[in-house]
Amino acid sequence: MDIGTSISIDDDGWSNGSGGGVFVTGTDTGVGKTLVTAAIVHALRSDGIDAVGMKPIATGIDRDAVFKSTDAEIIAKYSCLSTEEHELVNPVFLALEAAPYMASIVLKQDVDIERVFKAYKRLKERHEFIVVEGIGGVMVPIKKDYYVLDLIRDLELPALIVARARLGTINHTLLTVEACKRRGVEVIGIIMNMIDHSSIVEVNAGSIIQELSRVPVIGSIPYIKEMGVDDIPYIAKYIRYDLMLT
Repeated sequence: MDIGTSISIDDDGWSNGSGGGVFVTGTDTGVGKTLVTAAIVHALRSDGIDAVGMKPIATGIDRDAVFKSTDAEIIAKYSCLSTEEHELVNPVFLALEAAPYMASIVLKQDVDIERVFKAYKRLKERHEFIVVEGIGGVMVPIKKDYYVLDLIRDLELPALIVARARLGTINHTLLTVEACKRRGVEVIGIIMNMIDHSSIVEVNAGSIIQELSRVPVIGSIPYIKEMGVDDIPYIAKYIRYDLMLT
C-alpha cells in the first residue's frame, strides 16, 4: 500500500457527508485532544444536538475496566451512550503506549481498519453528529503506509486541529494544516489550548496562525492548572462549536 492509499468504506453503498461530524486531530500527542473532543460533545448535546464521541484507535496500558482506554472512557462519559454502544467508542486498542503501527509490530497484532469503519458507520446511523478523536498528529502511522491523515480522508470528515500554545506551535500547526491540504482534507478550524495569558508569545500565536494558514481559530482555551475531566464543561465555553455546523 503506497502512502496516501485510500481504504474504501463504501462497500454497501453507504457514504458520509462532512456535515455530520468532525475529526479532532492535533499538532502532537498530549495537546489536549481528548478533553477538547469531550467538550465539543458536551456543548453540542447541551444545545440539543445528538452528538457522540469516538476514539477509533487507542494505545496504552490495558486496564481492567469497561474501557481499556482512559481517553475513550472520558469521551463516552459525555456522550451518554447506551451500554451496547460502548464497544463502538474504541473498536481498536493495542496494549502498548506507542504509535499504532509500532505497537502492532511489537505485539504481533493487526490493526483492523475495517472494524473502525464498521463502528463509525453504526454510530453514524444512530446519532446526528460524530466527534472522532485521532491518535497523536496527522502523520502517526496506523499501518504500513497508512496514517491518521488517511483515516480522516477515508472517513470523509473535516479536520479540527488542536494546538498547544507554546514555543514552536506556529511551525507545528502550519505543517499540520499543509499536510491536510496536500491530502485533500478540509481543515475547518484550529483550537489553541492552554494559553498562558502572561505570555505575549502564547497570546498572539493564534492570530499569527490564523493569518498565515487562512484557517479560523475557533477556540482559545486558557491555561488551567492540572486540567482534567471536571474542567470539560468550562473548556466548552471557549470553543465556537457553532462554526463547525455551518
